[in-house]
Amino acid sequence: MAKRKAAAPKDDAGSGTNEPFEAISDGRVNIGKSTDLKEVEFILLRLANRHGLVTGATGTGKTVTLQGLAEGFSDQGVPVFCADVKGDLSGVAEDGEMKPWIEARDKAINFTQNFRAYPVIFWDLFGEQGLPIRTTISEMGPLLLSRLMDLSDAQEGVLNIAFKIADDEKLPLSTLANLQTLLEGLAARADTLTTKYGNVTKASVGSIQRSLLVLDRQGGAHFFGKPVLNIKDLMLKDGKQGYINVLAAEKLMESPRLYATFLLFLLSELFEEMPEVGDPDKPNLVFFFDEAHLLFKDAPKALLEKVEQVVRLIRSKGVGVYFVTQNPLDIPDTVSRQLGNRIQHALRAFSPMEQRAVKAAATTFRANPAFDTEKAIMELGIGEALVSTLDDKGQPSIVQRTLVRPPNSRVGPITDSERSKIIAASPVEYPQKPADSSADQARLQQWADGAAEAKAASADEKAATKTSSGGSSRSDGFWTTLGKTLIKTGVPLATRVLTDALKGRGRRGGGGFTGLGALDTGGGASAKSPDDSKTETSAGDKYVPFKSINVVERGVLGGRKRQ
Repeated sequence: MAKRKAAAPKDDAGSGTNEPFEAISDGRVNIGKSTDLKEVEFILLRLANRHGLVTGATGTGKTVTLQGLAEGFSDQGVPVFCADVKGDLSGVAEDGEMKPWIEARDKAINFTQNFRAYPVIFWDLFGEQGLPIRTTISEMGPLLLSRLMDLSDAQEGVLNIAFKIADDEKLPLSTLANLQTLLEGLAARADTLTTKYGNVTKASVGSIQRSLLVLDRQGGAHFFGKPVLNIKDLMLKDGKQGYINVLAAEKLMESPRLYATFLLFLLSELFEEMPEVGDPDKPNLVFFFDEAHLLFKDAPKALLEKVEQVVRLIRSKGVGVYFVTQNPLDIPDTVSRQLGNRIQHALRAFSPMEQRAVKAAATTFRANPAFDTEKAIMELGIGEALVSTLDDKGQPSIVQRTLVRPPNSRVGPITDSERSKIIAASPVEYPQKPADSSADQARLQQWADGAAEAKAASADEKAATKTSSGGSSRSDGFWTTLGKTLIKTGVPLATRVLTDALKGRGRRGGGGFTGLGALDTGGGASAKSPDDSKTETSAGDKYVPFKSINVVERGVLGGRKRQ
C-alpha cells in the first residue's frame, strides 16, 4: 500500500517476500495480505475512529471479516460492540479450531494462527440469550419513537406535545404503559391544551395508541424500563484485552425497525454521554452496525440528519463506527463520505441496479493501475476483498485485492450451555425483570384521572348554571323565543279586538258595556243606530284579519256558544 514503510517496514511492497504476520502489530489491526503476497493490509489504530464500511453480497465473507476485526481491536485493548444477526458471530467467545479452508488460507498468506477465545459480554433486548438491555421512554425521545412506530407528521407532532407536557409537569416516562397513560390524559385535556401547545386530536392520539400496542406485541415492553443500560458497561477491559459486546439479534431481526432504532439510539447515547477526547492513540470503542440498510430504509429527513451529525461528531468522542451491509448504495452520500476505511467483498451484477452498485463501489476507491477495480469486485472469491484504508497522512491508500486472514476464535455459533456459562460469568449484572414502576404509573394515572374529573366537574357546573337561570337546551331556545314573541304581539292584539267588539255591542244597547244588563236580548237587533252600518260586513266587503266575532255568539264568560 502507498507510503506504509514507516508503519510496517517488514511488510513493505519492496521486500517482494511473503513475510509471516499475526492478527495485530504495533499500532494497527491487520486485515489480511494482498494477493501478490507483498503487503499486509491493516487499519491504523489512531485513525480507526475515522469510521469504516464493510460491504458485499450474502455469503462472501463479511461476517468472518467482522469477527477478525473485532478480535484485532480487542487485542489492542479497544472494546467492541457488534450485533449478531445470524447467531454465528457468538463463536468469538470460544477457542477456534483448524479447518481445511483455514489451513489453506494460513499457508497462502503465511499467517501465524493463535486459536483462543476472547472476552465477551452477551446482550439481548429480550433477556433470553444475554443480559437484558433497557432504556426509558424519555431517554428514547419523540424522534426515535416516531421512527420506531412509523408515525405521520401530525402524529409525531402530538407525540412531541406529550413529551413537552411530561417535562413541564415533571411526569415520569419509563415504560410503554406510562406513555399510554400520558396520552389518555392528553386526549382528555385536548381542548384546554390546544392554545398553549397546538392542536391535539383524538384521532392522532388513537393512532399512536394503536402503534404502541403493536410495539408492545413485538416485544417493545422488554426494552423500556429500569434499570437502564450504563454506557460504561460497554467499554470494559479484561486485562489488556477489550471486551467484545455481542448483541443477540436473531429474534430482534424479526422486528427490523426496532433493531435499527435501538442501535441508532445506542449510538446517540454514546455521543451524548462520552466526553470529548479529540484524536486519541486508539479508539475508546468500535461500533459495528450490521444490516445497516435497515437504518436508512425509508428514514425521514430529520432522522438522516441526526445520523449524519452523530457519525460526523462522534469521532472526537473516540468512537469508530463501521457500517456493515450488502450494497454500498444502502448508505446515503452524506454518511458514506465520512467513512475512511473500506472493505469491499464481492458483488453480483445480474440486474441494472446491481451493475450500478458495482460501478458506484468502484468509484469510491483510489484506483490501482494493476487491475480494473470494477471488474475485480465481480471476480472476488469467498474471503477475498478490496481494501483501502487511511494511511499515515489520513489519505485513502491505493486499493488492494486482499486475502482476509481467518479468525483466531471459533467460526460458527456456540452451544446454549456455552452461552449460559459465559453469561453467568459476565463482569456486570442486570436483572431479568425490570424494576417496579407502579409508583410512576400511579402518578401518571392520577394526572390522567384529574383531567377526566375536571371535565366532568365542568360539565356539571354548566348544567347547574342552565338550570338556575331557567335556561334550556339550544334545541329548545328557538321555540321559547317564538312563544314569547307570539305572546307579546298576539295578546295585546286579541285584547284590542275583543274590546272593540264589546264596545260596538254596547252602543247597540245604549251607552256602552256596563254589565250583564247591557246585553240586549230583545228588539235591539231591528233598531239600528246611525253608525250600525259601519260595523256591518256585507258579502262584498274585503276580508279583515282578526275581524270581531259578533258578541251574541259568545257566552257570559266570553266562551263561544254552542250551536
